Amino acid sequence: MEWAVALLSIITVNLLLSGDNALVIALASRKLPPDQQKKAVFWGGAGAIALRVVLTLVAIVLLKIPYLQLLGGLALLLIAIKLLAGDDSQEELEAKNSLGEAIKTIIVADMVMSIDNVIAIAAVAKGNFLLLIIGLSISIPIIIWGSKAIRLLMERWPIVVTIGAAFLGWTAGEMAIADKKIMPVLEQYFWSHWAIPLSFAIIVVIVGFTLNNRKRLNNEQKDNR
Repeated sequence: MEWAVALLSIITVNLLLSGDNALVIALASRKLPPDQQKKAVFWGGAGAIALRVVLTLVAIVLLKIPYLQLLGGLALLLIAIKLLAGDDSQEELEAKNSLGEAIKTIIVADMVMSIDNVIAIAAVAKGNFLLLIIGLSISIPIIIWGSKAIRLLMERWPIVVTIGAAFLGWTAGEMAIADKKIMPVLEQYFWSHWAIPLSFAIIVVIVGFTLNNRKRLNNEQKDNR
């Protein structure tokens, strides 16, 4: 049961954080003929999957270094807040006219944009390489071919994003206290093992909603000018 929950968590986190990656694929291949668009999506997506797996495996190994897991937990906390606050900093991508250039653009852009995903998924996988590879192999094809449906789902039921962000906050707290230098200090405080993750989740929801509301008010003021 625990294995299934962890697998579902990896898939959910990857779906929540990969909306922009799906957009990259569409933008990079939009000037290609229809038959080459399919090839660009397939080979670009395959390259992105392989790269994401390698990067996440590297992250899992690096997070075993003292204090890096604590820093990773804090980074994941910021990622969760950004997810809930909304991120408008979307870079324009130039559409490519050749299949090779489109595939290269998809893979490189996915690598640059996947830092959030790598940190989050490494935290959820907790060192289980098999679980990681299965979860990514299931979720990334869904992102590539079902990105439109995922976006509509998240827009129709914003609570999905809120729950996902809170879950990432909880995971960030668990990740921080699991650091080999932090865990011995907190062992005597049994309540810290649930209180700190809960605090991280609450921080994500409060700060995320505050930033989101501030951004919405600023946009409304600009529209009224």
